[in-house]
Amino acid sequence: MKYSRGVSLIELMTVVGIVAVLGVLAMGSYRNYGLRTNRTEGQTALLRIQVGEEKFFLQNNSYTVDILDPSPAGLGVGNASTNGYYTLTVVPGLTGTIATSFVATATAAGNQATDQAACRVFTIDDQGQRTPPDASGCWK
Repeated sequence: MKYSRGVSLIELMTVVGIVAVLGVLAMGSYRNYGLRTNRTEGQTALLRIQVGEEKFFLQNNSYTVDILDPSPAGLGVGNASTNGYYTLTVVPGLTGTIATSFVATATAAGNQATDQAACRVFTIDDQGQRTPPDASGCWK
């Protein structure tokens, strides 16, 4: 009897196919992990705006929509998060006037805009109310 030595082409292609499938699954998981990690940048920026707004309110008895100019005229935060994954805005809140309320928004930009729909826009207001709700898992 003859015994074959080595690996046939079919066996090799089977192994290559399995490795390719595992690689595709790993890349998808890694990409989702990266998107979840980048969410913290938008959340941190919103919390920085909230703290800045409260400090501004204590000094001026009013909130501000000016997030670009440095203190004392504005918050000095900028209109984008640190790495540019989110654009930042502040508008008047529930009372309709910036003097008494605000809503800060972080909207996903660039590659972060491919995140799941529920987690693309984060908001926080002068009362500390956050959206999306904690049950969505976006703020974790």
